[in-house]
Amino acid sequence: MRARRWIVALALPLVLAACTTPGASSGASASGGAAASGGTLVMALSAEPDVLDPTLANTFPARVVFTSFCEKLYDTNETLSLVPQLAADVPQVSPDGLTVTIPLRQGVKFNDGTPFNAEAVKTSLDRHRTLKGSARTKELASVQDVTVVDPNTVRLTLKYPFTPLGAQLADRAGLIMSPTALQQLGDNFGTAPVCVGPFKFQSRTSGSEIVFTKSTDYYDADKVKLDGVTYRIITDPNVRRANLESGDVQAAERITATDAIALKNSPDVTIQDVDTIAYQAVSINVGNTTGTATPTGQASTPLGQSALLREAFELSLDRNAINKVVFADSNAVDCLPLPLQSQFRPSDPQCTPYDPERARQLVAQSGVPTPIPVNLMVPAGNEGPRTAEVIAGMAKDVGFDVRINQQEFVSSLAAARAGQFDAFLIGWSGRIDPDGNINDLVTTGGSNNFSGLSDPQVDDLAKRAAAATDQAERADLYGQAIRRVHELRSVIYLYHDAWFLGTSKNLQGVVYYPDGIPRFKTASLAG
Repeated sequence: MRARRWIVALALPLVLAACTTPGASSGASASGGAAASGGTLVMALSAEPDVLDPTLANTFPARVVFTSFCEKLYDTNETLSLVPQLAADVPQVSPDGLTVTIPLRQGVKFNDGTPFNAEAVKTSLDRHRTLKGSARTKELASVQDVTVVDPNTVRLTLKYPFTPLGAQLADRAGLIMSPTALQQLGDNFGTAPVCVGPFKFQSRTSGSEIVFTKSTDYYDADKVKLDGVTYRIITDPNVRRANLESGDVQAAERITATDAIALKNSPDVTIQDVDTIAYQAVSINVGNTTGTATPTGQASTPLGQSALLREAFELSLDRNAINKVVFADSNAVDCLPLPLQSQFRPSDPQCTPYDPERARQLVAQSGVPTPIPVNLMVPAGNEGPRTAEVIAGMAKDVGFDVRINQQEFVSSLAAARAGQFDAFLIGWSGRIDPDGNINDLVTTGGSNNFSGLSDPQVDDLAKRAAAATDQAERADLYGQAIRRVHELRSVIYLYHDAWFLGTSKNLQGVVYYPDGIPRFKTASLAG
């Protein structure tokens, strides 16, 4: 891995840290001329979000959009510490770890004027836990009951101690929806979503844009300068760059590394970069025969059936070369799902080296006739297809015939959940607690366990790690779980992403943290 001067080791806290409201300041924000109120910011998204329903949404683009109109009980700050958002303070946890009491902000309204209170929080959390098809079910599986203590306090009774709960409530499981809108719209909430946020939903044109206007009910409205935010879906990175340079958009996410280098000297564009907690990996279908929501089976492909071939496939991949050729050496090459900032990382990760000769030996040892077919699915746009081409070339040298299947992002996720792939080149946006980078992705029944891995040892280690409160004990258990996944090779981790956000010079106050989500609450357009 190339040494990068801006990589720092951040310690992720085990408890929530009380501090100022997120968005008030930032260690990574755009600068420019004198700020002016008003104007609508147009932001280019690299992929279209799925449904804008916090209970059902399961894509990173949806997480990006939620920040503008749907606040959570907790959020993260520039050091990836958890901070109160709709909660008023850190939760009070009972000595046995089975009761979590959360005080709430007072005087807050949803964007339809409905009062925000404990009943509203209970309504949303219960919906997350019980709605059919909920993507939050496993995230809140530890919660047995949500009780209204008083109008400004909720209490969560847990089935078992669950240390990552705070981190879950700083993600979509902590998004709170207007009970009035839920009653009116029911399962169609995502068509006209209403939450607490600096902006309120106005319209959505599928495949084109999502429009928000400034909320008049927002509790912190004095800090909101923009009249609105429009998210425009532009999947082609070349078009995103062109729109940014022309001024048709004032912000563009996921600028490619090569474009970021070229734009560093632009008089009209500012480039912000962050070493994110996201990672990229190849998920190999080993047991997802009828979908992630059903019991696992046995894959029918040579790669899915043979750990020996999966090892050969990994041995054929030169991670450093991929990073250099596709990403201008900007990413952090790695073989772990835990970000470099995490204090839970093993100190001596044992990565599979690039060894094509050994890979050829294992292919021969397997007895499978070559070339061995591999259907590699990859979301269209960004650098994914180019990465897939490099992988295909490397794997070909040792006996694999990798056929690249590009699909639209949301469609690729649907195909992955249905088990309609051999291998899937897909990223994970990352979570600040290690449980969020492991549990739902490699344990039995996980909604994002595309590989269909079902291993009692992995399941047990992940469960014990989540229940433990001692940091050293958790780190050891997660290390064991990662080593076991490495042995099974259902997922081949490649690198942690460096992401680049391009903004117009006249855009100020954009907050861009290592979670890779641009926040526009305090953004403004200069005159």
